[in-house]
Amino acid sequence: MSFQELFQSADWKKEKHSPVIEIIAAKKGQPVTIQVSIGKEIPHPNTTEHHINWIDVYFQPSGEKFAVQLGKFEFTAHGASITGANSSTIYSEPNVTLLFKTDKSGVLYASSYCNIHGLWASEQELKLA
Repeated sequence: MSFQELFQSADWKKEKHSPVIEIIAAKKGQPVTIQVSIGKEIPHPNTTEHHINWIDVYFQPSGEKFAVQLGKFEFTAHGASITGANSSTIYSEPNVTLLFKTDKSGVLYASSYCNIHGLWASEQELKLA
């Protein structure tokens, strides 16, 4: 099995594990603003037993050979405390907003990891206006 085969993908409107990449602002000469979330249509559980550990975001500019990592975001509060699972009132939400600069259009890639259901990935074309 290749590393790529470890990643699952699906329509985010039907699957709560797929990263959803939303382009908020994409104008030449301005910072690009994107939001990446898990569970947009179907909320992902965020419990000690079942949660998203991280989201990774990459950008591959058009005409370039390699993608550039824009950020890795870890979520570490899943309701656990010294008194046990789901006993805290603090839960991270797998949702990030990211700004970056580029003069090129290209493709955004996001991957995420669910502690029960493994690796997930999605992509979104970025066109600068």
